[in-house]
Amino acid sequence: MLAKRIIPCLDVKDGRVVKGVKFVEIKDAGDPVENAIFYDEQGADELVFLDITASHEERKIILDVVEKTATDVFMPLTVGGGIKVLDDIRDLLNAGCDKVSINTTAVNNPEFIRQAAERFGSQCIVVAIDAKSVHDSRFDIRDPEDVPEWLRQTREFSERLLITHDASRITDLWEVYTHGGRKPKGINAVEWARYMEELGAGEILLTSMDRDGTKEGFDLKLTRAVSEAVSIPVIASGGVGNLEHLYDGIVKGKADAVLAASIFHYREYTIREAKEYLKAKGVPVRL
Repeated sequence: MLAKRIIPCLDVKDGRVVKGVKFVEIKDAGDPVENAIFYDEQGADELVFLDITASHEERKIILDVVEKTATDVFMPLTVGGGIKVLDDIRDLLNAGCDKVSINTTAVNNPEFIRQAAERFGSQCIVVAIDAKSVHDSRFDIRDPEDVPEWLRQTREFSERLLITHDASRITDLWEVYTHGGRKPKGINAVEWARYMEELGAGEILLTSMDRDGTKEGFDLKLTRAVSEAVSIPVIASGGVGNLEHLYDGIVKGKADAVLAASIFHYREYTIREAKEYLKAKGVPVRL
């Protein structure tokens, strides 16, 4: 069995690491470069760096912060936020990151994922999925303007991907959101993950908006549903409050990697403690 990965996440806003609850109530959590160096020294397997307002503010990611981070750390670095064209991916890879995370642009134009995978290789294309339970969000059919035009106009994919009134009665259904969790898109998250794999994505970064920052643990039903739907690696994100949650994400959620922020940012646990805990419970990790 391949070693499971422990991945700290740096949500960055205005050049600072921040942390919120369910994508709101944002609080400062330090300098991104200092945090990255700390995690690198601790033995984190990878680092995810997300410019969480780049898409919403319609700007490019902060390349200078990415360059500084990549210069000072040696673990693999995944960067996301504000990626709109293929040259944005090129610029990020040139700045020193190993993989890019794409959410909003993938939803607006799925063919972008195919083009990116063909040009740069699937191994560096991560599709980020921010998903929320349609029942928890009191789902109602979206205004047509909220649903991507390509999905409205293509019957084959609308039947497969689009959540409708009838579909919203299904137990355990999750909707895709974009723009840092601000815009619901009427898309079935599990089917969306399958489609992204078909187009060439090499990995899925799956965040439960219902659990983000709550410290209640991953949405294991969501994590398991997506993990079982695709053959590419799935990174579970959203809700870690203790080390048992990491174990649950891997064993019960069937994730290939687990991502956490608060428990590491605020020094509640170290990366080493997390790995030793998982190893003691029989999970293969790199120590």
